[in-house]
Amino acid sequence: MKKKKQEENKVAEKNYEPSDYEGNSQIEQGLAETHEQVSDGYHEGTIDRKEGKED
Repeated sequence: MKKKKQEENKVAEKNYEPSDYEGNSQIEQGLAETHEQVSDGYHEGTIDRKEGKED
């Protein structure tokens, strides 16, 4: 049970790192993909943005 808790803490404490794009673990790949999705959404803006409006 203690080993499982240690693994859970390791996952919970992990933050995105640029090196995650080259990582092999499921955690690294997931963080890289999530970072890319959030970044794309941030740069694209929201759907309610008016046409032709310059940001």
